[in-house]
Amino acid sequence: MLVGRARHQAGALAGELRKLGAIVLEIPFIEIRKPRSFKPLDSALKNLAGYDWLILTSVNGVEAMWERLDRLHLTKADLKHLRIAAIGPASKKAIEQRGSRVDVVPREYVAESVVRSLRRRVQGKRVLLVRAKVARDVIPRELRKAGAHVDVVEAYETVVPQPSRARLRIALKDSRRRPRVVTFTSSSTVRNFVALMGKQRPSFDDVHFASIGPVTSSTLRDLGLRVDIAAKEFTIPGLVEAIVHAMTKPAVSITQG
Repeated sequence: MLVGRARHQAGALAGELRKLGAIVLEIPFIEIRKPRSFKPLDSALKNLAGYDWLILTSVNGVEAMWERLDRLHLTKADLKHLRIAAIGPASKKAIEQRGSRVDVVPREYVAESVVRSLRRRVQGKRVLLVRAKVARDVIPRELRKAGAHVDVVEAYETVVPQPSRARLRIALKDSRRRPRVVTFTSSSTVRNFVALMGKQRPSFDDVHFASIGPVTSSTLRDLGLRVDIAAKEFTIPGLVEAIVHAMTKPAVSITQG
């Protein structure tokens, strides 16, 4: 199996798969970097008193934001007045581990569900959305339509990890040894996988593509790749469960790579 999460985040997915007997190859399709400037984020954090809501869409955003809070000598007391929304359980856990309360976690861990959860609560409110440099605009666009004043600030950016290019091509070149499953945990991992492969893609007839959720699945299809395995719960445990279910069908083994 091939896990393409960012290097510092691959452990959770790879570890769970190894516990189940899978042979896991880790080649990151995505690299997390600091933004070119923290000025917009720092400015927003210095003015937290002016916001009613804080929305965090990833663990990376949580980590980056709290690092800047520490640098600015701000504490959880400066966030106490805010209502906080997290896009999923991993982000919620990361926020709570830092001593803040999460008020809203949507039923489905995608932007559209965040909007449904908040649309009736944010009219006339000031909302701070902390996210990656490149991200879908569903949340700010729809919440503005609902009457919210939304500021979007960049906490980090995702880039293509160039050292992965040669490793990935070698891993997929030999049809007898290539991974039977390739996992995708975000649209960025899909786009970067395609970028790393380049124009000369091998045949993927014997490879299963596993997607963490509907947005990731849509990106796979848009870029001409199949969705062979799709998580019902859009989390790492949900993705593992979907892989196990698919790969334990007759004549297919999770331990084949």
